[in-house]
Amino acid sequence: MGFLSSLLGILGFGIGIPLGLLVGFFLFIYSKPKEVEDPVSRPLYELDELSLQDLLPEIPLWVKNPNYHSVDWLNKFISDLWPYLDKEIGGMIRSVAQPIFSEYIGKFQIESIEFEKINLGTLPPIFYGLQVYETNEKELILEPSIKWAGNPNIILVVKVLSVPITIQLVDLQVFLAPRITLKPLVPAFPCFANIVVSLMEKPHVDFGMKILGGDIMSIPGLYHFVQETIKKQVASLYLWPQTLEIPVLDISTVAIKKPVGILHVNVVRATKLLRKDILGSSDPYVKLSLTGDGLPAKKTTIKMKNLNPEWNEKFKLIVKDPKSQVLQLQVYDWDKVGGHDRIGMQLVPLKQLTPHEMKEFKLDLLKDTNITDSHSKKQRGQLVVELTFVPFKEDTSKYSGKFSGPIEAYRRNESEIDMSISSDEGTLGGSGVLSVMIQGAEDVEGKCHNNPYALILFRGEQKKTHMLRKTRDPLWNEEFQFMLDEPPLDQKVHIEVLSKRTGISFRLKESLGHVEINLRDVVHNGRINQKYHLINSKNGMIHVEISWKMI
Repeated sequence: MGFLSSLLGILGFGIGIPLGLLVGFFLFIYSKPKEVEDPVSRPLYELDELSLQDLLPEIPLWVKNPNYHSVDWLNKFISDLWPYLDKEIGGMIRSVAQPIFSEYIGKFQIESIEFEKINLGTLPPIFYGLQVYETNEKELILEPSIKWAGNPNIILVVKVLSVPITIQLVDLQVFLAPRITLKPLVPAFPCFANIVVSLMEKPHVDFGMKILGGDIMSIPGLYHFVQETIKKQVASLYLWPQTLEIPVLDISTVAIKKPVGILHVNVVRATKLLRKDILGSSDPYVKLSLTGDGLPAKKTTIKMKNLNPEWNEKFKLIVKDPKSQVLQLQVYDWDKVGGHDRIGMQLVPLKQLTPHEMKEFKLDLLKDTNITDSHSKKQRGQLVVELTFVPFKEDTSKYSGKFSGPIEAYRRNESEIDMSISSDEGTLGGSGVLSVMIQGAEDVEGKCHNNPYALILFRGEQKKTHMLRKTRDPLWNEEFQFMLDEPPLDQKVHIEVLSKRTGISFRLKESLGHVEINLRDVVHNGRINQKYHLINSKNGMIHVEISWKMI
């Protein structure tokens, strides 16, 4: 039976193959092919969410969110520089980690810790989108979306009891969404003083770690524990509102200095002044100013025909830097015709003053500041002044030192804060300085010309910015101060944008819009920084920062 079954199998195989080939040939020749249907093509916006995610699993943020911008140029830039950035970042990691490692030397039997290799690999991080926020402050806020699936090779050698233990970091993946703030913006390269970084969400960090060649991340439960620990540690340090501040420039040398106090000057008297008139007398008056403020000098009254005048006239000067500023006093002889002759002058550095303490100075007048000049030694008289430096009170506003909240808070109307939380008006009394900073304007347009400048009217006093030619979006960044004896609770400041003719035109000036700002909110909050729509302007806006500081 075995022989017979084998014989039948060979015969079936020999007959089946030719018969199968013959039937297949006839089917291939005489059968009609079916028509192939064209695939259905649909635009992306017609697809549902699941289909879209299956088709494009990694959709960049600039596609999903219109506020994010594509930054392919930045990715190309980083890609070309990555070989050089790799070496520089590696050097920075070594220098930063060295003092940290040194703290563990001698502990836990550790003899040394050092990097054997730091190689960030060939794959640079990729920016999937960038969002830029506009604020009223002097700052620039960037929120990029960064993903780095790199192939670094970082080897750390820890020597314990003379036994080297190698720790290798491989296959690093980092996904994070930081907020990068460049502030304050200053007129010196690179045009910002600090970089402030915070994370808007917990970062995703994934990596492999080998110790003595074995992958410890494969230990059950360890992978999840390490990931959660890293997220918690990083979040405790840098998750918003926690920040990492990196200084770039010394802000004290480049930022626009703000007023810090008031110098009270009492010009008491002068004695034995030099005779300047033909008749053997003088008509003296005193000009006083602070170096570095750029403001016009203040003047006493004129004492006619008097070489020992008594003034007892008091003045207030705004101080921005008491360590470097100098009070300049100049005594002139008034002449009815021609220029006034200077009798003498003297300088008083403000660093000689103690805050809140009045100090009397008896100053021998000099011809000029060149003390080596023989003419300076000539007796020109003596000037007596009393000086008191009064610094501003510390800001006790409920909003000082606190983060303003979500990014939408940057655009909020700061003057709309509930007045119910403000301080009692009884505690707001006292003199101080009202500072008005005209930052700039937008979309201001005149009918005849566009050469805008801003005019500030307050308590009958008028001040104005410089004029900018042929622009609808002027940037002035000019500050003006008003010294007041009491808080301006029920007063307003009037600001108007005007255009002035520079060439041939039928209209010399024209108004481009105005605004009136109630100062009650400024007194209660200490400061407002806001953009206002200009009245009688189609789209015009003006950016104003106003602060009130008490002494």
